[in-house]
Amino acid sequence: NYNARFYEGRYLTGVIAGRMTKSNVLGYVAAFPIPEVLQGINAFTRGARSVNPKVDVRVVWVNSWYDPGKEREAANALIGQGADVVTHHTDSTAVVAAAEEKGKFAVAYHSDMSKFGPKAQLAAVTHHWGAYYTKRAQAALDGKWETGSVWMGMADGAIKLEGLNASLPKELVDAVNAKGEEIRGGKFHPFTGPIKTNEGKDIAAKDAVLTDEQLGGMNYYVQGVVGKVPAGK
Repeated sequence: NYNARFYEGRYLTGVIAGRMTKSNVLGYVAAFPIPEVLQGINAFTRGARSVNPKVDVRVVWVNSWYDPGKEREAANALIGQGADVVTHHTDSTAVVAAAEEKGKFAVAYHSDMSKFGPKAQLAAVTHHWGAYYTKRAQAALDGKWETGSVWMGMADGAIKLEGLNASLPKELVDAVNAKGEEIRGGKFHPFTGPIKTNEGKDIAAKDAVLTDEQLGGMNYYVQGVVGKVPAGK
């Protein structure tokens, strides 16, 4: 099985959102309360708060990977709560389109959605599977296929930041690119302590980095996220 470290790109877009917000309220349209999605919410929040400690992130759960109607309603609800930057861990372009219609900013997910929000989209966290598929297909052709678990990141080219808005300040783009290089080079991890939940529970001490096992069991919000993870998850 294989997956990507989406949280790496999420952290970088959080930095952008944290710098570009004027209301200090960010909105997140989330699919299901599973560790992968919580990693994204928390990394986005940590990135935003690294440059703007006043930021709060509000979450609306739609309990679907793809439901443009619900995604749009969720985005509009978040904008109604004061969010001037919204993002999503869902599969349609509805959140970006809603932000465009409301004159707000958005961070796209999966692909560059700037044609649906040319003014709204600040950046997009994009996913790239081609190199992995090619490598695995070649291994099968060569009789060298081996089973295993693969978790790729920016260093593997599986996650990229694309579709940056031309209006972004150059010094912000430079800072985000520099942080991205640190992530790719293994010099920085988005989940480096100190880390606390939004209820005050200590998760990681200063300079401690969450293990993959800890990331895979994430079931909490970090400081800066408003509310509680849905019960029973």
